[in-house]
Amino acid sequence: MGLGGCIILIAAGAILTFATDWHMQGVNLDLVGVILMIVGLIGVTTFSSIARRRRVVVPPTAPTVVEEERHVRRDGYSDGYGV
Repeated sequence: MGLGGCIILIAAGAILTFATDWHMQGVNLDLVGVILMIVGLIGVTTFSSIARRRRVVVPPTAPTVVEEERHVRRDGYSDGYGV
């Protein structure tokens, strides 16, 4: 679940806890809302700790120098061995 899902859980829990006055037999909506908010907060903290670990900055390494070999064309006439 991403950060958006966690925020939706927090918002839905807050709506159930603070903005509704429904009464359902056998279900305490205030408690359900509080549980949803707690689960959302746990998700946000977990997500942020994982995201912080992913952003570890690796120091740059020294550039490696690759020397190119020069290829000399030897056609038999320019090196003195040809006819």
